[in-house]
Amino acid sequence: MVAALIRRTGDWDLAEECAAEAFEQASRSWAVDGVPDRPGAWLTTVAGNRALDRLRRAKRGAELLEQAAREQPAQEDEMDEIWDQESGLEDDRLRLIFTCCHPALALEARVALTLRSLGGLSTAEIARAFLVEEATMAKRLTRAKAKIAAARIPYRVPPPELLPERTGGVLAVLYLMFNEGYLAAFGTDLIRADLCVEAIRLARVIVQLMPGEPEAAGLLALMLLNDSRREARAGADGQLISLEEQDRTRWNQEQIDEATLLLAGSFAQGSAGPYQLQAAIAACHAQAQDASSTDWSQIARLYGLLQSSTDTPVVKLNRAVAVAMSGAVDQGLAMLDELEHDGRLAGYHLLAAARADLLRRRGDRAGAAASYELALELVTSDSERRFLTRRLAEVQAGQSGQSRI
Repeated sequence: MVAALIRRTGDWDLAEECAAEAFEQASRSWAVDGVPDRPGAWLTTVAGNRALDRLRRAKRGAELLEQAAREQPAQEDEMDEIWDQESGLEDDRLRLIFTCCHPALALEARVALTLRSLGGLSTAEIARAFLVEEATMAKRLTRAKAKIAAARIPYRVPPPELLPERTGGVLAVLYLMFNEGYLAAFGTDLIRADLCVEAIRLARVIVQLMPGEPEAAGLLALMLLNDSRREARAGADGQLISLEEQDRTRWNQEQIDEATLLLAGSFAQGSAGPYQLQAAIAACHAQAQDASSTDWSQIARLYGLLQSSTDTPVVKLNRAVAVAMSGAVDQGLAMLDELEHDGRLAGYHLLAAARADLLRRRGDRAGAAASYELALELVTSDSERRFLTRRLAEVQAGQSGQSRI
């Protein structure tokens, strides 16, 4: 709905505000009158009317109002068609992705703006994904919107010859959108399935649009492999279940099979980009019959390749865990020490959680408890907090299970 409003008005902030006002009105009206037959159409119509009213009151948008006067008013069924549209280049959400990912914007601004406008993530959630302060991210979003308006960046899917220069930003958007759905940064729910489903849907569209782009196929494979574990990642009480403890019979084999074919096809093109390597790592887990047969040495090697092309602190963290899980626990802990001295993951709860888990495996219960306590001070997700609290209680009681975050 926000994407459709941006197309109609050209004003990003106005679109978000009017969409919010439409939902606010719905919360009052529907409680009295009941939910309409076409709730999406109702919301879109109300939001669109509010946007036009705001433009009139502000005495701006003369060209938009003149154009609107020439057009026939949209009927409810037409609005519902906009709301229900699921694929194709006419999809407003796809237009929005490519507009946000215009090369005139810095890469981080492209990703952040699309997550805010398309994914509906809060500024705080996006800031966490980028490991920056919320105020910093708010300024980036404001500057990005202003630049789109000033540069008159068109709201459209670019022609084929311009698609390659947008690829990196588009894939990064979908990757971070999926990650926020896969492990929600805030709130009580571990998984935001709506974000996962939307990211996968849009990734399929990108693969269809750019069939010769191996990283697009690699990203879709990565999403499918991770999403295949969705039903097994939490218990009936919402409690996080570690990878080693998951019931692998509940993994979605259709998604695993589809991802395996996608990944093989992408590597057949002679490429090994970051998304393909991450998908290969996820495939190592998917192909293991049980946790004990996981090929951690291969995973550590893949993370080494990934680090050579994507040298980020999070990749280093994952590589350290893989090295430790392959049998070199002390080496993995030493790599975590380097990350702590680096400082870029300061305040990142998974760094402390990883140290706690490795210390637990080595039998250092006191050290593990201290690291779990630090992780609990930093974590923002309720489901992860419950998991870490349970682990802390185990080490404090002298219990040493074999599960990993």
